[in-house]
Formats: sequence, structure tokens, C-alpha cells
Amino acid sequence: MKTTLSLLFLFLSSLVQGLTYPKCDSHDHGSTLQVFHVFSPCSPFRPPKPLSWEESVLQMQAKDITRVQFLVSLVAGRSIVPIASGRQIIQSPTYIVRAKIGNPPQTLLMAMDTSNDAAWVPCSGCDGCSSALFAPEKSTTFKSVGCAAAECKQVPNPSCGVSACNFNFTYGSSSIAANLAQDTVTLATDPVPSYTFGCVAKTTGSSNPPQGLLGLGRGPLSLLSQTQNLYKSTFSYCLPSFKSLNFSGSLRLGPVAQPLRIKFTPLLKNPRRPSLYYVNLVAIRVGRKIVDIPPAALAFNPTTGAGTIFDSGTVYTRLAAPAYVAVRDEFRRRVGGKANLTVTTLGGFDTCYTVPIVAPTITLIFSGMNVTLPQDNLLIHSTAGSTTCLAMAGAPDNVNSVLNVIANMQQQNHRVLYDVPNSRLGVARELCT
Repeated sequence: MKTTLSLLFLFLSSLVQGLTYPKCDSHDHGSTLQVFHVFSPCSPFRPPKPLSWEESVLQMQAKDITRVQFLVSLVAGRSIVPIASGRQIIQSPTYIVRAKIGNPPQTLLMAMDTSNDAAWVPCSGCDGCSSALFAPEKSTTFKSVGCAAAECKQVPNPSCGVSACNFNFTYGSSSIAANLAQDTVTLATDPVPSYTFGCVAKTTGSSNPPQGLLGLGRGPLSLLSQTQNLYKSTFSYCLPSFKSLNFSGSLRLGPVAQPLRIKFTPLLKNPRRPSLYYVNLVAIRVGRKIVDIPPAALAFNPTTGAGTIFDSGTVYTRLAAPAYVAVRDEFRRRVGGKANLTVTTLGGFDTCYTVPIVAPTITLIFSGMNVTLPQDNLLIHSTAGSTTCLAMAGAPDNVNSVLNVIANMQQQNHRVLYDVPNSRLGVARELCT
């Protein structure tokens, strides 16, 4: 039987031919939005020309390194927003939702990002933006935010234009200039009047955003803060697997209809990185063995920002070097056994095999909650099935403070519940379709 799980691009290209995807045009309902992978058949951002499996692995590895470096850079008073480059989304989050902005409503795709706060969309007249633009002049409820407004003090690098608040944010060689604005944003069937967001006016450098961004962090301009009365600072998502035919999951806003049978771990607060969702990862088990990890590799440190976060925009889980080496070595021991299988590498993945393997489960042990990852959340396979890699890696060693990042491949087919009022995060196994 041909291997069904492949990395994003090649698997997508093999499915598009001759198949239809009825869920692409289905409607969001209640307070639940469909979630699509950015390279799914339902997304206009998928690359027009499929890459080889090896090329896609290398590109996503590079993307993840940049993403983790971006996460580490998130300190109080400094905001760096991930943006897209050309046809390939290099730093931006991996999953998108539909939102309607304005009156009458205009439908835009927005990246779902748990590690950012403010929303922003490319607006008409934008210099350097993509063709997917919001036209504020067509909305009867659009208004600019003035310089004296409290929101103007909550954006990075604010400045005062002609009675309007402007701000700038950068990433690498790219910069974005936006006007702070308000309009009605409709999520599923819920209208949110006077939602504050950035209306992108100009982009320069080697990157420009092909889509908007919906910030699901914990800061003052995030969705949670702006809809506190409506959604009670609570949301959950189920991210679809790479091998899901419809590539559709869900983003469920508010406490209603959230899973009852779910285990929680406390959310930790870090004033240096207030938007990030820190948790206490205390141990990791490979098969039945808890591997030997120095406590410092997992410890939460609000002074340096070290610790463990859940992030929707990183593809592969990254662990501090001592933690990753311990997990990797026990994984290799259990896979190789007495057969002494040869381990190969591919890009940033250093534990790959060119023969079929039986992999152990890996269990992430948090305070009050264990998450056991089956093979679909642990292994990536080439389309032909000739190469299989452990889909984890060590955190980049050129950053000041290493984060352990629980990434979206390891979150797939789980319901992840963010309950901010009760300061807890829950995970339950769920088939995301």
C-alpha cells in the first residue's frame, strides 16, 4: 500500500488531480470557523508548482528556524510580526480562517497565530501588497483610529499622521507601514463591531503579506482582549492532518461547546513575552521510558524567557538541545533495536531511515496532563515511502534564550483548548475533519 502521509506540497499536488473538495465552500457556523492549511486545495496560497519532497522538507525547516527566532524575539515593548515572502509563506503561520470585514462584508483569509496579538489586513492602495485586499472605502462602518486613542499606544512604533494613528513593524529586511483602523469583523456568524486592526498601507523589502493575520495571543489588541465579553477569552482549535482529504479543521470561539472530557495543564505568565502561551513541560517519555533530561532544559524562566510554549505557526516541535538529544537517542535505540539500522539525515532532520520502521510513541508530560503522540504526529514520509524521518528537531543554537516549542504537526488531530480566565490549556485527541 502506497504511503499516504507526505509533506505538504507533494501530497497536495497528488490529490488535486481529479478530486473535488466540497468543504472548501461550506459555511462557518455559530462561533466556529473552518481552519485550512495554507497549502491546502482550499487555499489560494498553495504554490503553483509542487516541490520535490526533499525541497519541501528543506524549505519548511528553514521556515521553522526563522519562526522560532521570531518567537524568541518577542519581548515586552518590541513587536515583530511574521510576514510572507513572494509565493512562499516563509515566516507566517500555517493555518488560515475566513473572516468578513466591513459593511457590506468583504471576505478575507487571515492567518491564525497564537503568538501574535494585533490583527492586520492588506488594504486597497497598498504599495507592495498582494491582490487580496480589503477596500475600506466600500465599507460604511470603517473609521480610522485617532492619535489620542488608547489603542494607538498599544501598537509598535506609533506615529501621528493626518489626525490618524500610524505604526510600523518589521521583520528581517522587510518593513510594513499600517494605519490603525476599526470596522466590524464577522467571525463565523458573530459580528464584532469596532474591531481594531492594522490596515496595511505599504510594504518594502523582500517580503510582502499575501494575507491578513488574526492574532490569538493574550495582549491588549488580540482577539481575546477585544472580544472578552463575547468569547470570555476562551477558544480552541483542531488542526487538520497533512493527509486529511479536505484539509479542514475548526476554530471554536468562546466557552460554549468546548469539550468536557479534557485534561488541563496550567498556563504560565511571562511578563517578558506576555503574548505567548507558556506551559510547564516536566518530562518526556519515549515508549515506556522517561528519558533523562537536565531540568534546566525544560524549566520555565520568566527572566530569560526560557520554557515551553504551544504555537500554531511552527510546523515541527523544537526542543532545547539536551532535551532533544535525549529523546532522539532513545527513539533511535528503540527503532534500531538489534537490527542496527542506518540513520540518515535530511536538512535539519537528523533521524531518518530508508527502510520501513516501527516507531515508539512519544509522550509529553506536563503538569497535570500527558499528551501521547502516535506515529502520524511523529513521522514524515516521502511520497514513495523510501525515507522516514522523526518530525522533531533541536532548537536553533544561535538564539539568546531557547524555547521548547510544541508545534502544529504534533498538535494535529487534537483539540487544543485555551482557557485564559482559568489560566489553563487543555488537550484532547480528536479527528479534525
